[in-house]
Amino acid sequence: MNKFDDQATKALLEKNLITENQYQEISSYRSLNIFSLNAELKLFLYLSVLLFTSGIGILIYNNIDTIGHIAILSLLLIVIGVCFYYCFKNSSGFQKHETKFEHPVLEYLVLAASILTCIFIGYLQFQYQPFGTNYRFATLIPTLVSFFCAYYFDNKSVLTIAITGLAAYIGLSVTPQDLLNNSNFYGDQSLSYSAIILGILLVLWTIYSSRIQLKTHFNIIYLTFALHIISIASISSLLEYFEDGIWFLFLIVLAASSFYFYRISHELKAISLYVFMIIYAYIGINIFFVRIMENINFSDVWVLFIMILPIYFIGSIIMFIKLIKTFNKEIAA
Repeated sequence: MNKFDDQATKALLEKNLITENQYQEISSYRSLNIFSLNAELKLFLYLSVLLFTSGIGILIYNNIDTIGHIAILSLLLIVIGVCFYYCFKNSSGFQKHETKFEHPVLEYLVLAASILTCIFIGYLQFQYQPFGTNYRFATLIPTLVSFFCAYYFDNKSVLTIAITGLAAYIGLSVTPQDLLNNSNFYGDQSLSYSAIILGILLVLWTIYSSRIQLKTHFNIIYLTFALHIISIASISSLLEYFEDGIWFLFLIVLAASSFYFYRISHELKAISLYVFMIIYAYIGINIFFVRIMENINFSDVWVLFIMILPIYFIGSIIMFIKLIKTFNKEIAA
């Protein structure tokens, strides 16, 4: 037992919150130096699911001409059926509150079944096109299946797949590469509107689910997606459509989004939302100032401007650190 734990336990004893016998039992237990491997085992289970589903995809790609399409689809369907059978058999059924499987392996079977369902529908559509050329409908089916599995089995990983599928249904790619390149929104104003509307709908769903107490622990996932989608769409539109005169609309959206997520991050004590909210707001403010200064002649004061610029960025970093420290103090109080 380390010094800090020993002091904390003694403090509880001195305040009469635990008895002398309990103190001795705690000290004896901690002296065994037992530690949990729960997180490590779950990480390996998660990696196993990813490697398994990736392996199936590679197997299909490398042997598509020798195995046969029907055999591949049949094999996928059998594996999906087995996974769902064990999951439904050992599930306690749908509950509005947070629930868990008795055995954590079953949670990853749900994840594997959901990913394989996406692979099955995608491969079926690509090879036989049962939905014609309507690829959005082929995207919607695994999305609905993922939403059902997420709520029925209470699985956050499957929920992220479902939200990603919903974004793909409206034509928005949420892969890290596309988000960094902002390639979704350039040249497509309607997609910017669709992304913002999707983000707003995700926020409204969290408000509604909180009122009816439906899987409220899912809210942080919905809000994270909503924050990134709304902010990136607004910032991209600020860069793209400044000359069109509608940039002010996206600036208002970004400001309203930042204000809302500022409040909700304090309410949920979610530092991840708070940090990204600050980053997106900071980027938006700087884009606004740069756009405004493009119309100002700095030929006479450009030396002073260059001297002030490093101070501005250093001050921004200091302010960012102070905001994070203040937030941590507030949520710890």
